Amino acid sequence: MKYRTLGKTGEKVSILGFGAMRLPHFKNNNQINVEESDKILSYGIENGINLVDTAYSYHANNLSGKGNCEEYLGNFLDENSYRDDILLSTKLPSWLIKSKEDMENIFEQQLKDLKTDSIDLYMLHSLNEDYWKMFRELDVFEFLDEILSSGKAKHVGFSAHTEMDWIVDIVDDYDKFEFGLTQLNYLDERYQSGKEGVEYLASHNLGTMIMEPLRGGRLVQNVPQDIMDLWDMAEEKRTPVEWAFQYLWNMEEVNTVLSGMNSLDQVKENIEIANKSEINSISENDMGLIHEVAWEYKQRKGNDCTGCGYCMPCPNGVDVAGCFREYNVAKMLNNPAGSAMHYFSLDSGTRADSCIHCDDCLNHCPQMINISEDLMKVEEFFGKKYTYF
Repeated sequence: MKYRTLGKTGEKVSILGFGAMRLPHFKNNNQINVEESDKILSYGIENGINLVDTAYSYHANNLSGKGNCEEYLGNFLDENSYRDDILLSTKLPSWLIKSKEDMENIFEQQLKDLKTDSIDLYMLHSLNEDYWKMFRELDVFEFLDEILSSGKAKHVGFSAHTEMDWIVDIVDDYDKFEFGLTQLNYLDERYQSGKEGVEYLASHNLGTMIMEPLRGGRLVQNVPQDIMDLWDMAEEKRTPVEWAFQYLWNMEEVNTVLSGMNSLDQVKENIEIANKSEINSISENDMGLIHEVAWEYKQRKGNDCTGCGYCMPCPNGVDVAGCFREYNVAKMLNNPAGSAMHYFSLDSGTRADSCIHCDDCLNHCPQMINISEDLMKVEEFFGKKYTYF
């Protein structure tokens, strides 16, 4: 396994991290298959993975519930004496916080469930404009200062599904942040904070952790033949999985990539790819091919929305650009489940089902999209409730 330094934390972290969001489970998402999960985590740790990432909500049956992942991991690490072998990462659920007491109570519960006195890497989960404003009003800085000074958290950072402007604000507002977890893959270079966000974090010596390297597996599952034909034109032949990971590990700004592995075969394959990765190992020709593949995927989108925002603000509060963004990604990859979590993370009342078809926005769209009609398609595509666990 290869290791890189996680920014100003100084921690040596495996370039492949274990994301515990998608552990093997039985019929319900909260029913973790302990035997299979133990097997794949043990193999990963014994073969060099030293970062295990979880969250308060992982392996819950709904987006707002408490999951079973932290308690499972606490038992697993304790029973197998792995705690000292890894960096343990988890997150404070932003959407459940209404007071500083909520922060403190949830954090103490996480320590208890994880059976640890200290969390190595602690994050504010899924920051966006609204959550960051809320945290500032509740003086989250005092809470973070307290868990750092007490030693109950060794390093603090954030995960974010947001645009570049808010990454800048978050970093500027609290100088004790040492790392950030953002989404990046070759399809998402300009999605949310994208590649620019990773470069910005690295330029401030913040550690860079990457989520969704395979876009929920959709960049490597049921790959269309025309995409495979493009990959076959590469100077160096790689599998779709290798292309996705090597695109990220090719960048010196990327410290570690979290993968939500749920089978032993996936763990073995990803470790093998990590072991032979190198910075700046992709030729100029093959890098151009990666961008061509991304362009080909993007031709499958649902409409021509560019996210310009001219249609907003909607008089009824619909986040038109956000709805179309998630719809288009899901259409590109022919997978509503893969984008559903992002779509349903949009605030209630801002999703497509809140459109009242007033059509005030129609004359403002440079792409001449029939917005209310397409929002009906978004509603039909995703549904009105999150049912994808």
